[in-house]
Amino acid sequence: MRRHPLLLAALVVLPSVCVEARPSRAESTPTPAPIPTQTAAGDAPIPALPPIPLAPEVKGSRPRSNPAVLAPAARELPAGLRDLSAPDPLALPIRPSQVRIRELRPLGLADVETLVEVNNPQLKAIASQVEQAQSALRAQIALWYPTIQLNANNLPTYSGGEQFSSAFTGTGQPAGNTITSIWRMQAVLQASWGLINPTRTPQIAEARDLFEQAKNQYLIGLRDLRLQAALAFFDLQVSDETVRIGQESVRSSLVSLRDAKARFQAGVATKLEVLEAETQLARDQQVLTQGLADQATARRTLAALLDLPQDITPTSKEPSRVVGTWLPSLQESIIAAYAFREELDNVLLDISIANSRANTALGASQPFLNIAYSLTGGRTRGFQFSNPGTSGVNFSNESWSVDNTVGLNFNWTLFDGGAARANYRRQKQVAEQNTYQFAQQRDSIRNDVERSFYELEKNNRNITTTSREVISTRESLRLARLRFQAGVTTQREVVDTQRDLTQAEVRWSTAISDYNKALAQLRRFTGLDQIGLCQRPDLPATSPRTAGSADIPVEPQPLVPACRAGSPTGPASLPPGS
Repeated sequence: MRRHPLLLAALVVLPSVCVEARPSRAESTPTPAPIPTQTAAGDAPIPALPPIPLAPEVKGSRPRSNPAVLAPAARELPAGLRDLSAPDPLALPIRPSQVRIRELRPLGLADVETLVEVNNPQLKAIASQVEQAQSALRAQIALWYPTIQLNANNLPTYSGGEQFSSAFTGTGQPAGNTITSIWRMQAVLQASWGLINPTRTPQIAEARDLFEQAKNQYLIGLRDLRLQAALAFFDLQVSDETVRIGQESVRSSLVSLRDAKARFQAGVATKLEVLEAETQLARDQQVLTQGLADQATARRTLAALLDLPQDITPTSKEPSRVVGTWLPSLQESIIAAYAFREELDNVLLDISIANSRANTALGASQPFLNIAYSLTGGRTRGFQFSNPGTSGVNFSNESWSVDNTVGLNFNWTLFDGGAARANYRRQKQVAEQNTYQFAQQRDSIRNDVERSFYELEKNNRNITTTSREVISTRESLRLARLRFQAGVTTQREVVDTQRDLTQAEVRWSTAISDYNKALAQLRRFTGLDQIGLCQRPDLPATSPRTAGSADIPVEPQPLVPACRAGSPTGPASLPPGS
């Protein structure tokens, strides 16, 4: 067997991680001497295992995302797939011709993985969330820098008007008008810099952890997307196999029905044998109908996942076959999953985020010290005339003003009713809750790996047993037909053997598909790509025909309306069009 071309060096890196983690714990805390245990009378004592290290000692309290553990996603399509690029995200068909299928495009598993990485909108949305988290982190880092503002509310402002007073006033002023025309301009330059801000560092730490979580979520989404694409492709392959099996079963049933009718017309068989052959033909047609429906559904499900153009439907250009063999052991798979699963890193980051929020809540009640500077400049120019042409008050005004202010601003909340302490304790309790979620996630990861590993072994055995079953039932059907044609047995034996063959072939194809699915799940759950690929068989362009089978075409059946087909007397008893 040859190894997969995308073989990662996870198993090489993994032992070094585990070996480095154990001494660090031994240096920090003294390890008690192992206590020997006695298994049975006369047996040698079994030494106790060293204590399991804690996750913060292995991964760190604030683990960073490591994109090197996963092959990066494809950014552009190869030349042969460029016409399958995703349509505009806001495109919406409005005519039936725009969604009518015009092309069936055969794709392989590698093509499917490339298309889903480039086209899938969900992965693009997750990548956008990573950029959003990075922008939020940059906004929090800006708290270390001063802020400078320029305000110009009067740039400029004009005050003009005319005021009229009557001839007699209580103040004794003469009657007349007052005309005003004044221009004012003022600008303020303000600068502020936080010298002491107890909430600044925990806020930046929280934003940094959220950014690392977003990057981890992108890796998780990429792995999930590759798994979904592989599972959808395997579902398409098994639906193709179901269609093939249904067609072969229908052909075999047509042969049986032909032989039964011939023997009935010759007077050597009964009407019961003809009816049994017709019954088996109906069963096989139902298998074919179900396979065609599953095939159409699997094709469109894969098309939606790949975000293909609206008029293209994907098909499988590869037959259903075993992909390869899983090389790591169960124990190596579990340890690799613990080392490379970003879900555990995200839980540790949740603990760190809760601690940062607790420090932020506590810092809100501590002293704040800012340095502030203000530069204000203004100019006023205008005139005012009272009683023009008389001895009233007349003046013009033109002035400049510049004002510099610098100082320290001190703020300290002396009493808040215990709100800061309460919020601090709440976030610490959230961090403690996340430690239990870490244990739950750890157990879930191991369960996923073990379940997929056992499913892989089960389906491996099923492939062997079902393949033997297919070979034996195929030979049994051939012998049953020969016995029926010789008049030694009845049609019932042929029908039963043919039904057994159909079910055996369906189980065989399902076992191969389930095996490949378990293999893909192990790749997803462990982060490893240690797969020994199977030797590709040299298959002909067309499926070989079974020896002794007749070439009988499977005619398409018209779709009878449901109201007509659901009649108690059957569709054949109703007149056409009823």
